[in-house]
Amino acid sequence: MNITFKLFATLTDYLPAEARRSNQVTLNVAADASISQIIEPYGMPPKLVHLVLVNGKYINPEDRGTTTLVDGDVLAIWPPVAGG
Repeated sequence: MNITFKLFATLTDYLPAEARRSNQVTLNVAADASISQIIEPYGMPPKLVHLVLVNGKYINPEDRGTTTLVDGDVLAIWPPVAGG
């Protein structure tokens, strides 16, 4: 199945070079792949995987190892951000 995988802010550095400008790639993933399994090959330090959304819905850290996606889903990840 195909999903859209989006990384934001400094996490775009973990995408393939050709995808960094658009900050997204289309991935073909197994139907039983969890969010954790999908993001693991990208080598992001766990402390940088802060805000995880599937189709705009927040996924708690304790649910990322068991939550699976369906064809067409959008998985978006943001690092911790600070502002003032």
